[in-house]
Amino acid sequence: MSSVPNIEKIAKEPWLSFQLDGQHYAVLLSQVSEVIRDYVPTPVPGAASDLLGICHLRGNIVPVMDGRRRMGFQQASAGDASPVRIVVFAHDAHRVGLRVDAVGELLQPKVELIQPPPARSGRVDDPVQAVIGWQGGFVALLDVARLCRLHKEMKDVA
Repeated sequence: MSSVPNIEKIAKEPWLSFQLDGQHYAVLLSQVSEVIRDYVPTPVPGAASDLLGICHLRGNIVPVMDGRRRMGFQQASAGDASPVRIVVFAHDAHRVGLRVDAVGELLQPKVELIQPPPARSGRVDDPVQAVIGWQGGFVALLDVARLCRLHKEMKDVA
């Protein structure tokens, strides 16, 4: 039996997949507000290294994180940027964008394929909550709140 918390919820809902540095990741589709074309956000002086800046999206200020930096990868080399997108997450009252290399397809994980993530030392804020085998590799299923660093104590901050 798997030791993945909320395994029934994981298998019940569809997940949106995306790529970062050739690796596949996915987030619950219900937590995706929209997917937009990439553009350069306004930088925020003194911000965390994985925060690209902020953007104005339909009357809301949305922080945009660099998915590669957040997951510990190097910045992408210059190349075809046409598949690059910003996935905007909705978590409670928060909106946070994540720049990804490409958006993939919708996944519907089966309970028997969901496994706990491999141990990764030194990552106290690791957003990977489970993994599933897929197309000869695997997809890491991410927790949006941990990915975007939206801690419970920030719940009432708008």
